[in-house]
Formats: sequence, C-alpha cells, structure tokens
Amino acid sequence: MNELFTFEHVYDVVVDAPAVAVYDYVTNPNSWPEWLVASHHIESPDRPLVKDETFRELWHTPKGEAELNWVITASDRPKLWVGETGTAFLGPIVVRYDFHEQDGQTRYVRTVTNPARPKPPAPDMTQRMDEEAAIGLGNVKRIVEERFLAGPI
Repeated sequence: MNELFTFEHVYDVVVDAPAVAVYDYVTNPNSWPEWLVASHHIESPDRPLVKDETFRELWHTPKGEAELNWVITASDRPKLWVGETGTAFLGPIVVRYDFHEQDGQTRYVRTVTNPARPKPPAPDMTQRMDEEAAIGLGNVKRIVEERFLAGPI
C-alpha cells in the first residue's frame, strides 16, 4: 500500500473593504485569473458560486497545463466558501476561504489542503506556492480596495 501525505498551507491578508465585497470577488471564479498566478482560463457563470455548483479551470504548472473541475462544497456568504477538485498528480485539492470582518476591514484567510497527496511537495514547490500566494493575496487586496473605493464591485 502506498503512503499518502497531507499538505496544508494557510495564507491571509487584511483588506480595507467589507467582507461581502471580498467574498463576492474571490468566490467568483472568473476573478481568479486576475489574482491567482497559476489560473489562466475559467468556464463558469460570472458571479459568486454557491454550494453544489461546478466550474472548470485551466491552471499553469511547471510541467504544463492542468484541467481542474471544481465543485463548491460549502458557501455561507459572506463568511465561508469551500471548493474541491483533484488531479492524478496531486490527489484531492480543497480550498477554503474564511472572511472575518471588523471595523470595516476584512481578514481574508485562504487555506489550501491536499489531504491525500501521492508524495510530499518538494521544498522548491512549497516556496513557489508561498510566493504565488503572496502575489495573489496582494492582488486581491489591491483590486478589491480599488473597486470598493470606486463603488460597488
């Protein structure tokens, strides 16, 4: 029997906007190519998705392109959103978004979990994920704050 590995990374950023503005932006998969480095093509309704809805994403990897077919497994606007997908080379992937609003600001927490990876990630892969997450969260902060200040997203 092959051993499986669990991998989880948690990333967060504080956005100067209400939770609903952050939630509506990041839970609309069509926004992902604007802020996620690896995401480059989405087939989805252009709105925040809710539980049991699905969408397709094309994702850049160091070895080429991957197709991810997502299902939304939880949605509680504007507090929580969970999507799940999987690949043969990574196993299942779960992204969980949590939103904590206080005094007009929102702490957006993005948790990425691979609960059953066929092998642990290499250190360079983990570093690349962390670097891409920092870019992505910086993009979310910048884009949502710019749009929130300009009016409704």
